[in-house]
Amino acid sequence: MQLFKERRVLTVSALTALVRGLLEENFEQVWVEGEISNLACPQSGHCYFTLKDAGAQIRCVMFRGAFRSLKFTPRDGMRILTRGRITLFEPRGEYQLVADYLEPQGIGGLQMAFIQLKEKLAKEGLFSELHKREIPKLPRRIGVVTSPTGAAIRDILTVLNRRFTNVELLISPVRVQGEGAAREIAGAIDDLNRVGNIDVMIVGRGGGSLEDLWAFNEEVVARAIHRSKIPVISAVGHEIDFTIADFVADLRAATPSAAAELVVASKKELTAEVEALTHRLHVSQQRRLERSRALVTALSRAVTDPSRVLGHLAQRVDSLDARLVREAGLILDDASERIVTLTARLSRQTPALTLQRSSERLSNLSLRLDHAIARRLACAAESVGLATGTLNAVSPLATLSRGYSITRKLPARSVVTSSRQLAPGDRVELSFAAGSALCTVEQSHGESESLTAPPRSV
Repeated sequence: MQLFKERRVLTVSALTALVRGLLEENFEQVWVEGEISNLACPQSGHCYFTLKDAGAQIRCVMFRGAFRSLKFTPRDGMRILTRGRITLFEPRGEYQLVADYLEPQGIGGLQMAFIQLKEKLAKEGLFSELHKREIPKLPRRIGVVTSPTGAAIRDILTVLNRRFTNVELLISPVRVQGEGAAREIAGAIDDLNRVGNIDVMIVGRGGGSLEDLWAFNEEVVARAIHRSKIPVISAVGHEIDFTIADFVADLRAATPSAAAELVVASKKELTAEVEALTHRLHVSQQRRLERSRALVTALSRAVTDPSRVLGHLAQRVDSLDARLVREAGLILDDASERIVTLTARLSRQTPALTLQRSSERLSNLSLRLDHAIARRLACAAESVGLATGTLNAVSPLATLSRGYSITRKLPARSVVTSSRQLAPGDRVELSFAAGSALCTVEQSHGESESLTAPPRSV
């Protein structure tokens, strides 16, 4: 810190370089836990994310080499424990963590990778029963992919020698753990498929930890098993251990020894089964010969007198002939009766008869129509007469013909109904039953007065 006691002007780049040196010198390796957010993995192969908790956050980067070595895929929201060094990204003046190791919190990285790959391959259908092939019951040539020095190959050879020594075994030696083991196993599976004439394949190893068995959890091995044209038995680990290879394979065996027992039947068991089948065949043949002898004996007795056999046959022919004549007569009678019935029905349905019936029906309908129209006209005339009488009874002309008149005040020609509507000097028009007259009002009287006063001329 003595560098800053005297006045010294630094450029931004120089100051940033000093801070970066201090950070990298004092935080060369740190362990940090937090939650991943803003995860981004561009085509460059590097991985960028933010590691945060409730109170703060820090930018992180994991370069391509370290990121490729991860067994699982980081995701946003995942809590992780990371190891790395603190440095400063000078172009932005931000400090960041350069991570070289990630581990999920609460579950190991290998277990997380196992779960993620299992979910991925299950969605693609690699575990589907539709892809499972039947294991041949008596293979002549067996391929084995395993370590040539491990206990697995010894167990397989022991079981095969005990159960069936005639089978041919083709071993493709590989490493079953460590860096590069997965690619060796996948390559060996492909090689055995290219060899041909292999009936079934065993892929496996002895038990171990999750790390020891990891080669059989790699995607490259799963896809090699899936594309194999040879049925594959997976025999990895002990009974409680399951790998991705177990789910993809056509059949899973708990151990390599169990796989060898599944792939071939015991020679003693097969021999006993063949002997049992041979005995059953011999008994069946003896019974069939006895039935044939009995049939021949019966036939020989029946044909000792050919005339008797011919007599029976002739009698049967006569019986069948009489039955045929009788049945034919019944069939002809039924046919004749049906023809008569159909002829009668046809005569009743001739076109001339149909036209005649239609013509008669048309005449009846025309007559009914004429009657209906006449009745309708008579009813209409009667209704018109009644309406005319009613109209005449209420017509203003009928009222005028009895001596009444209609008074209209000029010039509006409004009808006068009261003397109050008139004043001396008003001109009015009087309409009679015949003609009209123009008058001038000289005097008008009220209603009560008009009732008692003698009429006056207007």
